[in-house]
Amino acid sequence: MAVAPYERFQAWQLSYKLVLKVYAATDAFPKHELYGLTSQARRAAFSVVLNIAEGSAKRGDREFRRFLDIAIGSITELQVALRLARDRGYLPVHDWEALERLRNHAGALTWLLYKAVSKQQRPGL
Repeated sequence: MAVAPYERFQAWQLSYKLVLKVYAATDAFPKHELYGLTSQARRAAFSVVLNIAEGSAKRGDREFRRFLDIAIGSITELQVALRLARDRGYLPVHDWEALERLRNHAGALTWLLYKAVSKQQRPGL
């Protein structure tokens, strides 16, 4: 089975692990949050991997950077959703801590990828 080009990025690999863990954690959220916090946390986590993948398929570094910028925003959005879930008692503190460590690491790798793509871009573009 061939590997998709975006799968070579560590940022995508770790973000994909994050989205799987977010889906697993939100399975236990109350049913009345299905269209609220559950959906928002899942969409934010899923948005990260989608934007890295889509951006890597674009024609140039400028476009890729734009999608990475959106991914970084989604990682931050996920931070707020997970914090709210913790504070509402939907997410145990030890689960939140593990997710937050993974989210921080995925965010750092995405930021490093953004910086690397920025350095590749020629001045004036």
